[in-house]
Amino acid sequence: MVRDKKIANGYLLEICCNSIYSAKQAQRGGASRVELCQNLENGGTTPSYGQIKLTREALDIGVHVLIRPRSGDFLYNKDEFAEMMADVRYCKEAGCDGVVIGILTKEGDVDKERTKILVDLAKPMTVVFHRAFDRCRDPKQALEDIIAIGCDRILTSGQQDTALQGKKLLRELVGQAKGRIEIMPGAGVNSGNIKEILSFTGAHSIHSSAKIVEPSKMEFKNSSVTGMDEDEISSSAQLVGEMVENIKSL
Repeated sequence: MVRDKKIANGYLLEICCNSIYSAKQAQRGGASRVELCQNLENGGTTPSYGQIKLTREALDIGVHVLIRPRSGDFLYNKDEFAEMMADVRYCKEAGCDGVVIGILTKEGDVDKERTKILVDLAKPMTVVFHRAFDRCRDPKQALEDIIAIGCDRILTSGQQDTALQGKKLLRELVGQAKGRIEIMPGAGVNSGNIKEILSFTGAHSIHSSAKIVEPSKMEFKNSSVTGMDEDEISSSAQLVGEMVENIKSL
């Protein structure tokens, strides 16, 4: 069952959410689906089993889970890969719609062998190759490798810090893909640039965190201890709604 909700004219808006609360806000704002993760401030890591289970139960839209055992690069050892396989299995058991993966070789190519293992393990869930793609040495070859492996979608900024900066490569990737795989721009996407990115690239799916930053609500402060009172990051239903309205006007 495909639970991804189309916005208008076939467009889809995916929101990267770091909590159950954020996922609920994304749905309330009109998102098509969510990518669920933790530690968004470090690029995202795999959420807890409890977060996955409760988010899937709470949402009617698609839930896609980031499978990333740690922050840092995408070169994983044997134990980390075993952890990724276990997390993929759990996501399938929990009724998730998809998983979001990415493994590279030390030379900067797609690790085709181990990525294929994860893809086969995940099916029939949707499989997304995440922004590890933006660390590949040859994006055009990486695209062909990911298609051959059997992934359904690539999340990419066009190998730049933001999708707006990478829009030229994104358009080339959409053209090269020719519908064989979904190219989803992401990174720095907001209501002010979402229409330009979609119009220029020809993509029909786009990714944003729609995040707001709020200070800790703790009233007591221990000035002798540094940290553990950082600002909170969450997705905003209002920001999601603004992007949805902009997509509708395309």
